[in-house]
Amino acid sequence: MRADLIGRDSELDTLFGAIGSVEVHGQAILLTGDPGVGKSSILRAAAEMAGKDGRLVLRTSGIETESALPYAGLHYLLAPLLGAADTLPPVQQRAILTAFGLADGPAPEVFLIALAALGLITGMAVSCPVVAVIDDMHWLDPPTNDVLAFVARRISQDPVVIIGAVRPGHDIAYSASKPYAIDLRGLDDGQSREVLSHTAMDLSPRDRQMILDQARGNPLALTELPAAWRSASRSTVSSVSAVMPLSGRLERAFAARVTELPAPTRDALLVAAVSSEGTLSEILAAASLLRGTSITTSDLEAAQSADILRFDEAKIEFRHPLVRSGILQHESVGRRQAANAAMGHVLYDQPYRRAWHRAQAVYGPDDAVADELDASHSECIRRGSIVAAISALERSAQLTTSSHTRGRRLLLAAQLAFGLGRADLVDHLVTAAEQNDLSDLDQARVEYLREIFNDGAPGDSRRVLDLTNSARRSAAAGDDDLALDLLLGAALRCWWADTGAAARARVAEVVEGLTLPQDDPRCIASIAIAEPLLKGTQTIQRLSAIRVESITDAEQLRLLGIAARVVGDEPRAADFFDRAEAKLRDQGRLGLLSHVLAVGAAVHVELGDWRKAVESVEQGLQLAEETRQPNWSTGITAVEAMVAGLTGDTEKAHQRADEVERASTSRVINDALCNAQLARGFAYLSSGHHADAYAALKVVFDPTDRHHHSREHLSGVMFLAEAARHCDQVDDARHIIERVEKIAEVTTSPVLATQLLYARAVLADDDTAEAHFVDGLAYDLTRWPWTRARIQLAYGYWLRRQRRVAESREPLSAALVTFDRIGATAWAQEARSELRATGARDAADDPTTAVARLSAQELRIARLAATGLSNREIGQQLYLSPRTVGAHLYRMFPKLGIRTRAQLGARLEAEQV
Repeated sequence: MRADLIGRDSELDTLFGAIGSVEVHGQAILLTGDPGVGKSSILRAAAEMAGKDGRLVLRTSGIETESALPYAGLHYLLAPLLGAADTLPPVQQRAILTAFGLADGPAPEVFLIALAALGLITGMAVSCPVVAVIDDMHWLDPPTNDVLAFVARRISQDPVVIIGAVRPGHDIAYSASKPYAIDLRGLDDGQSREVLSHTAMDLSPRDRQMILDQARGNPLALTELPAAWRSASRSTVSSVSAVMPLSGRLERAFAARVTELPAPTRDALLVAAVSSEGTLSEILAAASLLRGTSITTSDLEAAQSADILRFDEAKIEFRHPLVRSGILQHESVGRRQAANAAMGHVLYDQPYRRAWHRAQAVYGPDDAVADELDASHSECIRRGSIVAAISALERSAQLTTSSHTRGRRLLLAAQLAFGLGRADLVDHLVTAAEQNDLSDLDQARVEYLREIFNDGAPGDSRRVLDLTNSARRSAAAGDDDLALDLLLGAALRCWWADTGAAARARVAEVVEGLTLPQDDPRCIASIAIAEPLLKGTQTIQRLSAIRVESITDAEQLRLLGIAARVVGDEPRAADFFDRAEAKLRDQGRLGLLSHVLAVGAAVHVELGDWRKAVESVEQGLQLAEETRQPNWSTGITAVEAMVAGLTGDTEKAHQRADEVERASTSRVINDALCNAQLARGFAYLSSGHHADAYAALKVVFDPTDRHHHSREHLSGVMFLAEAARHCDQVDDARHIIERVEKIAEVTTSPVLATQLLYARAVLADDDTAEAHFVDGLAYDLTRWPWTRARIQLAYGYWLRRQRRVAESREPLSAALVTFDRIGATAWAQEARSELRATGARDAADDPTTAVARLSAQELRIARLAATGLSNREIGQQLYLSPRTVGAHLYRMFPKLGIRTRAQLGARLEAEQV
């Protein structure tokens, strides 16, 4: 056993086991441990073992000075695979080559790059299992970490193992992918003494004991402190032991060894320590400039002999990150600045890296360097790293002398942070920007950025008026885009919480006063969100004049879908959202896709496509987590509760509704609270507790209750009527529905119209009920199968109660088919029971469909496969590897009772999926 692996049998067994079984299943693993605890040694051993077993080993390591370079770590990791980039779909190939600076193209989405990385790795794994080994993940650039997290979530079915290492206390994206965790601890006394038997046998027992006391089981300390003990700096090392953390002692030990090296070697080491890439030629050139004389590889040999670094014809690599930090800690600020200046000088043909080194070489404001950094942020965006662009702009602002320019740069950084969904970063940058001189337009931008993550509070009409006033000023100054952003923010305040009629009217008034065409999707959406009832008919008319297929911009499609949904035109909303979803998937814009899936899920609930709703909820939650947008999770959770309540999972429905309530304790979000309360009512109905259902649903119709929402409560009309019918509350429900009928007088909302078709019939007296049932079934409910089936069930129930048994069978049978197809278990059981009561023989058994046994992910794959898409094409749509798609298909065929892919279409069509 090598000295650096003593005491690590268990950890090595785990890693060797994962590598040995990689053909069976993939795995993501994360080693966590303090500096020097042995993470790097274990990773090297794993890489060596994988290489001996014939696996392709990919390696990269985070470097602190490289963390601002977008995709630097990923580029190094995937370099051996880039020759296969031409096997990727063109859009992915262009994205990843642009990110690496190897091609020109539009700024790529990070998740297109991630999908390309997944394709390269899993594509290679088809012929040779892949083991990726990544050290110091906490120092990887954030986009690389995001990509690795994306890949790690999707390799369980592929012959790929990813092994990363991180120091404790670092929140990295890879951790969120839930890798198998290995927590490395220090060695025990016996293991520590065994290490010292390899490294310090020439020292006296007293000295070895002192080292044991200082090392405290840290393997690197047990290896490095003996070397320091032998040097002239022994007194220095021992004197700081009581007051300095172990990492500091090790840095001091490494730095002490560096001071014994020749001056040219120390200069080269300093330049290597500040270098962001470790390229040998660059470091030698910069070190020569710093020294004023030529420095060559011969000057590095002393450092290599001292085991400080390793180098070859192309790269320099420090033996351990603490060597780099030890050198930087030991050197003065002036020396570090001089080294950065030297690096900046030699990087004349790399503007981005040059700007960063120059920024570290100055003290105090420097407009020339600030301008370089400002210019470099565009390169970051072009290469797909918004985080690096934000860092460049923030540092640029720090070096800027002009207060106005400084504020503008900070606001630009804040706008980029908003695009990432980072409310914390937006707040930090906007606060910094406000300390500067801002123009009227920039003040309006501050208003918008302050607003966009704030869902408002009931009665906060003042804030709405402030936003509309800012919008008017922005429009007057010629910035219509900013004006519409502000108005959309104001409209959302009116939607999330009740801000009063005057505030809603003001938003619509200001939008209608803009010089922009009123059929602009942003105008339509702002008015609809602010006034979904009073402006509902107008909005529906404008939407009906738009051909869905004529809109190619995904953001416009999203806004039009939202407009349709808030006014209750669910079929049209589904069309807009479906087209937006397809485009966003093609473009890899997963942040915006999570928004579309979240709102689209509510649409699918209303229309009765509950499997699609489940798919949207599951993937929407996953993408909200992956894209770090927690603000969207509350709304999605409310929809998840509704689906659970409708499908009979009452425990989950109540649990998710309670989660929404807890999330709304600090701020009242009436929209989510209303949906959560509806979910409770649905759950009670599904379980047959009709009185509880009526009590829960009645709450959302009370305008004074926090669970009331002027638009969302309309989705509970049918359910209130049904609960009332079963618990002798018909008269009370009629009074409530009378108020709802008055809303129908001011809007042609389809969701309200269809809900009332059911409620009128169910709550009517026997002498008028049939006319209402006939009217309801004569209405075009082609896109509303759930509502149609509800009316059919109620009509069949009424007919049987009127002793028109033979007539009742047709609507009951039709309802049963729909309920079984969409998964409405409770209503299917009721329909089946009614049919039995009519004497129908084919209602005795519960014909649970084969498709119902599929998970949401499996059903989505089945649908795509049935259209003729290949595994690879399906993977591109769902951000999965082709092998994972194949594994899902292999498992679902027996569930569906088929043997070939060709049978999928007919099977799904037979069950009308």
